[in-house]
Amino acid sequence: MYQDKEQVGELLNVLALLQDVDEEVFSILIYTLKKEKILDCLEFLSQDQNQFLLEIERQQVDNLSLLDKEQTLNRERNIKKIMDILKKIRDHEFNKQNYSMDDYEEIKKDLITKIQCGKKIIEFLKFLVHLTALDDKYIWCGSNSFHVLVQMKVDMREQCFENIRIRNTSLIGANLVRCDLSGSELDNVIISGVNLNQAKLFNCKWRNIRINEGIQFIGHSNKVNQVCFHPNGKSLASCSEDNSIIMWDVKTGKIKSRITGYEKVKSVCFSPNNTTLAFICKKFVYLWNFKTGKQFSKLIGHSSIVTSVNFSPDGITLASGSYDNSIRLWDVKTGQQKAKLDGHSRIVYSVNFSPDGTTLASGSHDNSVRLWDVKTGQQKAKLDGHSRIVYSVNFSPDGTILASGSVDISIRLWDVRTGQQKAKLDGHLSGILSVNFSPDGTTLASGSVDNSVRLWDIKTGQQQIKLDGHSSGILSVNFSPDGTTLASGSYDNSVRLWDVKAGQQQGKLDGHSSGILSVNFSPDGTTLASGCYDNSIRLWDVKTGQQKAKLDGHSRIVYSVNFSPDGTTLASGSHDNSVRLWDVKIGYQKAKLDGHSSVVSQICYSPDGTTLASGSWDKSICLWDVKTGEQKAKLDGLLNCVSSICYSPDGTTLASSSYFNSIFLWDVKTGQQKAKLDGHSRAVYSICYSPDGNTLASGSHDNSARLWDVKTGQQKAKLDGHSSCVNSICYSPDGTTLASGSSDKSIRLWDVETGQQKAKLDGHSDQVRTICYSPDGTILASGSYDSSVRFWDVKSTKELLPQDNYYKALLSSLKLPLSSQFILYNAYFDPTILRLCQNPTLEAKGALILKGELFDYKGYDLRLLFKSKGSLILEHQHQQQNN
Repeated sequence: MYQDKEQVGELLNVLALLQDVDEEVFSILIYTLKKEKILDCLEFLSQDQNQFLLEIERQQVDNLSLLDKEQTLNRERNIKKIMDILKKIRDHEFNKQNYSMDDYEEIKKDLITKIQCGKKIIEFLKFLVHLTALDDKYIWCGSNSFHVLVQMKVDMREQCFENIRIRNTSLIGANLVRCDLSGSELDNVIISGVNLNQAKLFNCKWRNIRINEGIQFIGHSNKVNQVCFHPNGKSLASCSEDNSIIMWDVKTGKIKSRITGYEKVKSVCFSPNNTTLAFICKKFVYLWNFKTGKQFSKLIGHSSIVTSVNFSPDGITLASGSYDNSIRLWDVKTGQQKAKLDGHSRIVYSVNFSPDGTTLASGSHDNSVRLWDVKTGQQKAKLDGHSRIVYSVNFSPDGTILASGSVDISIRLWDVRTGQQKAKLDGHLSGILSVNFSPDGTTLASGSVDNSVRLWDIKTGQQQIKLDGHSSGILSVNFSPDGTTLASGSYDNSVRLWDVKAGQQQGKLDGHSSGILSVNFSPDGTTLASGCYDNSIRLWDVKTGQQKAKLDGHSRIVYSVNFSPDGTTLASGSHDNSVRLWDVKIGYQKAKLDGHSSVVSQICYSPDGTTLASGSWDKSICLWDVKTGEQKAKLDGLLNCVSSICYSPDGTTLASSSYFNSIFLWDVKTGQQKAKLDGHSRAVYSICYSPDGNTLASGSHDNSARLWDVKTGQQKAKLDGHSSCVNSICYSPDGTTLASGSSDKSIRLWDVETGQQKAKLDGHSDQVRTICYSPDGTILASGSYDSSVRFWDVKSTKELLPQDNYYKALLSSLKLPLSSQFILYNAYFDPTILRLCQNPTLEAKGALILKGELFDYKGYDLRLLFKSKGSLILEHQHQQQNN
């Protein structure tokens, strides 16, 4: 341990010398070395300093703020400092050993803790990475520098790393989005979880690459109930709520065949002799001849729905579990029942034989896993640990491990001999319906309600494949004050940040354990607040994607969060009937405002920030003095729960709607009702003032949007066109256009002056729940239950697609035809440019690959893997164009 501390101390002493060196000099030095084609950095600095000094002087003229006067006068001394640092770092352990190894974990943690905020040190580490492209003597320390930068989560997006040489290290989780890695040489490097989306990979030489990746299976349109490997290990069968059974090629992930015509197939199983496929629908078990492709038997006996079937290893016996709480054993040849096993107190969802056929495992609605003696029919053991229904159980090929998947979103591995739990595998977003071992026992496949199939490494317990992107409905979207970023909150427990200009996802914020109901930016745009079903509020750093604070206090769902106009206070409304005010800087609760007798679903600050309005399911609105926390007024008389509240731009009037068909206008000063706007025939979901405050717009369950004259209370226009509920409405910043989002999956743009429909925006495949204009009015964002966020160009009324402008110049430089757009439109560009998750996997959508080598440590060409992840292999197109 002493030696470890000594190593860190020596390295820190070396890095401390950087305090007298301007970090910008390192980029000039790299530029000079490349320009002069220098292969020995120290020799160049010792013999040809004038070249470097001239370049510094030239750069200084271009950028007068680069070096201050004192450093300019002493630039020769500055160079000597750099030489001294480079000599010391060359001879240090940092340039001799692999710091990514476990042996250096403590050293690395100590080092990172001490250098985390050192800007000059970070720039020097980047310099060492670039130096690997030129000077062989610094490849080790450059590789270690790259690893440390990744561990520190330093932003390296969109940077040029041409010709770098990185060896014997780990870059797990590196964010290299849109980086130019052309000509780079990687040898014995772990790239699991590296984000190479839209990176440039021309003429790379990547050898002995290590990566924990699996195959992504996409084909089912509904939840996957069970997966099962064919005995030869080359095929995989999966059955789904989409009424199909799919046979997959394990090596390629492609569909080999599909069986249809059986309603909601719950379970599927191969016989050991490869000739029979058993599957279940309702109370019956079907046996299918795999070779002829025809059904040959139907087993009848259970008194309720059959949930699971499994063949004995010799193929003579079939076991089935049922809603009637029993397990039955069947003679496959005759179709007769051999035995009935009782013991479970609720539905038996899964049954599975041990490899030697002596033991049967079962999983049940009673949350337990049980082991049975097949010969005697007696229960051998009861395995407790899951907190909810156990849907699937499966033995490893050697019979020593039993895997179980549960509604509690976990997979558990059990020691069959002792009955003890060996491991718990977390990663799915929803309940696990099926688990199954590969024939060699190294991989476990799991199918889930989240519509995904995942593969797990049994030895490490790590997930080998994870599908990302919003996986459930979008509940809230909100633009940052400058309009460059959009935040979206979803039922999938995540908040995502989107680069509006590029149409790219720039952040995924994980932390909440349930759906996000509300997202709101601070006025300066640096902080995002999110309110959630998990009763918590979280504050996020928009720039880094890191969680700044978790605000606990509410005892039930947080429905709404809203920053005060000065950004110092956050207000929240909750299912616990309270409104709370939080000090944003220190993350502390300032006040708890009690007065409502039911859920607080809506909160809204007055434009001057002195008053907070809260709307509740108790059919009232409260006005609160933000400074004192005292209730200023209570507005009663609503006919149903408050659905929306909105201050007029001048702050004198508050509008409110409810799950009734009326809208109320309130005098904020007196608390008296000013007007009641009648016209809608069903619940009003959304209201919005025009920018000038003269008109109020509303959207309703009656499928219409309406415009109201605020002064007279009269309806100005009824906007018809939607065929289902209008869920969200929003004025353009100039007030000329009203946008409406509907359950009919469309968005419509209306001319406010004439009341005529200007455009209909189609693209979403499910209800549009929320819409929002960018501050400059050029872009409309929409969030839907189809799990997507979309951007629309208001002027052209077309959807903005990430690939519209991306890489066009680059493709043009390759002399590829842009007119046909065959590359761009056949590629799906992953919008993610910042991923925060526990077990990331390699991402390479939109990466451009031309020539070079990409081989793993087994000699396999990784270009097929990159292609499966959405990379574009340009070599073929390039050759075609040149021929």
